[in-house]
Amino acid sequence: MSLALRRSIWLGAAGVLGGALLVIGVLMPLPFVELAPGPTFNVIGEADGKPIIDISGTASYPTAGNLDMTTVNERGGPETGIYLGRVVVGWADPHTRILPREAFYPDQTTQSDVAAQNSRQFSDSTSDSVAAALNYLKRPVDTVVVVSSVLDRAPADGHLEPGDQILAIDGTAITTSAGVGVAMKVVKPGATVKVKVKRSDTDTHDESIVTVANPKDATRAFLGIEVGETFRAPFHLEITLGGVGGPSAGMMLSMGIIDKLTPGELNGGGFVAGTGTITPDGAVGPIGGIEQKMVGARNAGATLFLAPASNCADVLDNGIPDGLTVASVSTLAEAVTAVEAYTAHTPVPPCTR
Repeated sequence: MSLALRRSIWLGAAGVLGGALLVIGVLMPLPFVELAPGPTFNVIGEADGKPIIDISGTASYPTAGNLDMTTVNERGGPETGIYLGRVVVGWADPHTRILPREAFYPDQTTQSDVAAQNSRQFSDSTSDSVAAALNYLKRPVDTVVVVSSVLDRAPADGHLEPGDQILAIDGTAITTSAGVGVAMKVVKPGATVKVKVKRSDTDTHDESIVTVANPKDATRAFLGIEVGETFRAPFHLEITLGGVGGPSAGMMLSMGIIDKLTPGELNGGGFVAGTGTITPDGAVGPIGGIEQKMVGARNAGATLFLAPASNCADVLDNGIPDGLTVASVSTLAEAVTAVEAYTAHTPVPPCTR
């Protein structure tokens, strides 16, 4: 075989192999995650035709303009990935981040794990936002015991649901999560217990549940639930927003509650957006994706952005979009003051290092 023929065969094989690798790279998802600016939601407005914050049973007041919570669009996940085209486009977009999947998700993490965590974090965030807002307004807030989760095929499965408030077990009032264990301690495995639950403002009823032996201690009765304590207003206050997870909406939800429960327009009718976790006592904590959230807010029309003080280094490193003023806040009270200052055309506390 001549040298020219061998060279031709090798070049042909290399071309076929290169083409196959190119096809694989285009058609198979790669282990990366894409973060891009996501939609914003006006917490004093509506989503899917329903108020995001619905209040009744107490005095509430008209609002105007926007108090937007911000989000990040994520593509790729613990079990998927993104295609080569999106990787290339993302690298070229200054407001999109392409990161290795392992930077976000440990091995063995599933999509259902992530969805459950995001849902739980959003639920906890809405509860804490209620407490923070009412504490700021110096109004009463109730601490209640709720079902956090129900094990599949456990005795409580089909009887109790996550979010149910537990009022009593066999006539014993439940006021703390520890009280559930105390009430169940005297129940024998196989006995039927009567659990009084409040599922909504109009649905309080008893559930009769036949217990089984606890898998970890056969002498104790088992319902198969996890419980926790959450915060609720002593009047109807419901937060509804589907398709959003995580804890970073907490501060803006608190701002929306305050706006609805106080006379006047907190934002002066303007367009304010922001992000930050919240604790029941009003501390604002850091979040991820601050760059994407600032861009998403400005794209939606915001002129003031409330950023957690602990994210200020990221704000300055990534740059503030033109036309957007960023206020650094570390508490809910500071956030309210910053919005009031902005609407009064006075300086707001800027991000510093």
